[in-house]
Amino acid sequence: MLRTLHVRRLGRVEYEDGLAAQKMLVEARAAGRVPDTLLLLEHPRVITLGRGAKETNLLLPREQLQAKGYEVYETDRGGDVTYHGPGQIVGYPILDLKPDRKDVRKYVASVEEVMIRVAASYGIRSERVQGRVGIWTPAGKLGAIGVHISRWITSHGFAFNVRTDLNDFAAIVPCGISGASVASLESLCGVAPPMAEVEQRFAVAAASVWESEAFEVPHELRTISVVIRRDDGRVLLMKRKTERGGFWQILTGRIEPGESPLQTAAREIHEETGFSPRLEEVRELNYVHSFALGNGFAQETAFTVTVQGEPRLSDEHDEHRWCTVEEALELLPFAGLKRAVKLAG
Repeated sequence: MLRTLHVRRLGRVEYEDGLAAQKMLVEARAAGRVPDTLLLLEHPRVITLGRGAKETNLLLPREQLQAKGYEVYETDRGGDVTYHGPGQIVGYPILDLKPDRKDVRKYVASVEEVMIRVAASYGIRSERVQGRVGIWTPAGKLGAIGVHISRWITSHGFAFNVRTDLNDFAAIVPCGISGASVASLESLCGVAPPMAEVEQRFAVAAASVWESEAFEVPHELRTISVVIRRDDGRVLLMKRKTERGGFWQILTGRIEPGESPLQTAAREIHEETGFSPRLEEVRELNYVHSFALGNGFAQETAFTVTVQGEPRLSDEHDEHRWCTVEEALELLPFAGLKRAVKLAG
């Protein structure tokens, strides 16, 4: 039976947003609202601990890890400690294994097979190792696996090193295996292929292994966020009206047809705050990320601008305040908005 497999190539996703996206899709898959889905993405530097993780496999105290730029999360996936970061393709298959694929070992082996085929397409021989999960080369582990299955619907998945900074693994005992080294396509091939090319090969391999017809699904929405700052470094936060959620946020808005992200940012700044900066004063933060929104996904581009004076709020917000970066990070509810504020400095 040929199944349908939706493939979503999301680019950068905050780890917290990745967890929320999986939860949304697992519920939608259980209700039959979406077919099997494969998310392909990159996370910022993050260390995750599976259900079987030992704290001793963190080689630095959590406070030091966070000071060095690692986020640390405990998760409900299987496995021990692993690392995600830029240059690594993370795959989250959301598959319904009912009625004929209800075998955990076979499912894990199928995920390994997907990675083995992608590695082979670059001339790299990788294999399974008895008693270890993932795929291995003589130079080290190329791909890690940690899955969660509930009601026979899968989540979490695999991490495949393409151009990952392998030095980042020095903060942990990868997968809890002392003395095991790690490898990447770049370290094995001498040059890293484009991430988009590797993602496409994952889509092809996944469709073949899981006997599916793959369809790439684009983002349903494109948005912007703007960190509005004063000369003293304080950041403008606005509180949405209760009927609109009642939470604090930086400026956000939807990109309309025919607009560039920069044009949207300038328009939204004026409409929502009354400020009218010149286009050249609105600076892109080189931060584009994706997150789940409703039953779909949005891709957001972040900007910053420095202004003088007080805002004139639209009917979307009923309160504002100028916050230090630390105060803003405490009040903001969403990981992407927090990251934008940190990048704006």
